[in-house]
Amino acid sequence: MTDWHGKPYYSLDAYCKNTYQHKLYKIALNAHLTCPNRDGHLGLRGCIFCSAGGSGEFATSISHEIDNTTTHEIHYAENAVLSRDALHRFEGVTTLDIDRQLQEGFALFGDKKIGEEYIAYFQAFTNTYGPLPYLETIYRSALSHPKVRGISIATRPDCVEEPIVQLLRKLQEEFPDKFIWIELGLQSIHEKTASYIRRGYPLETFEDAYARLTAAGFPVIIHLILGLPVESQAEMLQSVEWVSCLHPFGIKLQLLHVLRGTDLEAEYLAGKFETLTKDAYLSLLSECIARLAPDIVIHRVTGDGKGTDLIAPDWSRNKKDVLNSLHHLLKEKNIRQGCHCEDKS
Repeated sequence: MTDWHGKPYYSLDAYCKNTYQHKLYKIALNAHLTCPNRDGHLGLRGCIFCSAGGSGEFATSISHEIDNTTTHEIHYAENAVLSRDALHRFEGVTTLDIDRQLQEGFALFGDKKIGEEYIAYFQAFTNTYGPLPYLETIYRSALSHPKVRGISIATRPDCVEEPIVQLLRKLQEEFPDKFIWIELGLQSIHEKTASYIRRGYPLETFEDAYARLTAAGFPVIIHLILGLPVESQAEMLQSVEWVSCLHPFGIKLQLLHVLRGTDLEAEYLAGKFETLTKDAYLSLLSECIARLAPDIVIHRVTGDGKGTDLIAPDWSRNKKDVLNSLHHLLKEKNIRQGCHCEDKS
């Protein structure tokens, strides 16, 4: 049986200890990319929940992977997003910037000796949405650093064309001792939800991207959002159960945050919906964990919202309290990951 290191679920922290014999620490990077939902290909305003930073407010920040908490933050002023077509003009500058962000990240840990290996997390916007030579350069820049154990690339399923997969295979062959994880933003399996959040692709597109990535041997981490206004608890659990049956490498369960400057903020302030209470979220989250196959690594159980941009829910600011309360509830309900999962293969 897999060692979960005292937790009732298979956390990223436990996975890293089991696989690498120590924790890995995450440095979130901003590659200055954009998104088809923002550059006019699909839309201009992004998904309804997505902030101006492209869900990368902690890009160029240090995410300390202990119980999914963040302990350090650092932000750059150079946060301009480049159009997909214009990226070739900035390849050299941006490549140097990736290395600089890594160096800034390493420096934050100083002499604390809390970790010597890192995950380079390409977080902001869509990190496969650019010219192949540029993408190859920035990925290689991160993989080449001796302190980087591997990279995690956040992207959209409709931006994982076959040439991207072939590029990733080439890099994996070049760096066999490093990992390449792909994070796919699914959010929900329900088409009504996809329409509401302006996701921009059908479920079949996700299925195709997931199948090609896994066939090529790449671990996939799937993002789901819990608490979207158009969904019932039963529908959220259906998404979790559907993902569980895929047996991906990992999952991120993201509490819905209302962030300043998003279209979701306007709906919230107009009184069109309420965010989940802490008790409601923890109860839902416990049911999600119970339905997840025990071989799936849970990379996140709540989420980050930049303090100055977070509108609601306010209780989510205290992540330590949220995690402690979750662990207490799981113990109280005698829940372990997969205990209500029919498919535990």
